Amino acid sequence: AGRESWSWREGECSRVRRRLEQKPLAVGRTKGSEILFGIAPCSLALSQSRRELFRLFLKQGRGSQPLVRSEFVLQATARGVPVLEVSRRELDALCRGQVHQGVCLEATPLRFKSLEEAEKPELKDEENPSRELVWLVLEQIQDPMNLGALLRSAYFLGVDRVVTSQRNSCPLTPTVSKASSGAMEVFDVYSTDDLQSFLKTKTAEGWEVVGTVSRPEEVENVPVISCLEFQWEKPLLVVIGSEGDGLSLETQLLCHRMLAIPPGRTLHPGIESLNVSVATGILLHSICSQKQR
Repeated sequence: AGRESWSWREGECSRVRRRLEQKPLAVGRTKGSEILFGIAPCSLALSQSRRELFRLFLKQGRGSQPLVRSEFVLQATARGVPVLEVSRRELDALCRGQVHQGVCLEATPLRFKSLEEAEKPELKDEENPSRELVWLVLEQIQDPMNLGALLRSAYFLGVDRVVTSQRNSCPLTPTVSKASSGAMEVFDVYSTDDLQSFLKTKTAEGWEVVGTVSRPEEVENVPVISCLEFQWEKPLLVVIGSEGDGLSLETQLLCHRMLAIPPGRTLHPGIESLNVSVATGILLHSICSQKQR
């Protein structure tokens, strides 16, 4: 009888647990909002004035990094943003199972800026108008993790602007912000619906356009050099192609030179190239280090 009673109680607990798990979450969403997740994106979004902010969600429980929690509460209070403590399950549902590190932020989306805004000089440009400029141009980057990693490298290494093509390109999503470690929250990204016309215009203004290639033998009519040998003296556009196909032929033909990264060994077929964000980081370091010198 004791075993039967224990079995009944265990079965009843299981049924109650299943009912609780099936209960819909109480946290709603503001129309037109999105959910940022992760410590760096949420903290940087709170510190800037680039988004409209609705609510900050923190994971319940004393074990949740008290110093980080208190800093978030201070930031949210200063911006007048309500703070809600919710369960981990609710946080998981809010960001659809992404790694949230115990914090989510409901806010309006970030949009690409127009090229007209990109042409406006920043304060540091006005103070030193003769300084050399480097812009990173992205053609049809579709993976949000790659786009985030590209923005993080560009911000860290000192790129002045990032311009992306509108067609077949990833938007500025919370996943991009997380992959950029929050760089997207402080670094403007510009967009154009006619990449080739943009490159022609900048060439006419005296800029140099350099593309990137993993297989030099596939490029025709454009000189290919190692990034280790590349020297530049003009304002520079570094153009990066899509993950699978690289630069389109139309864009390649608008480049003055193509840059390649020399491998450190003889490579096996199938692993002859780098991830686009890794390759871009190597190229940008080689280029931007010249500017710093």
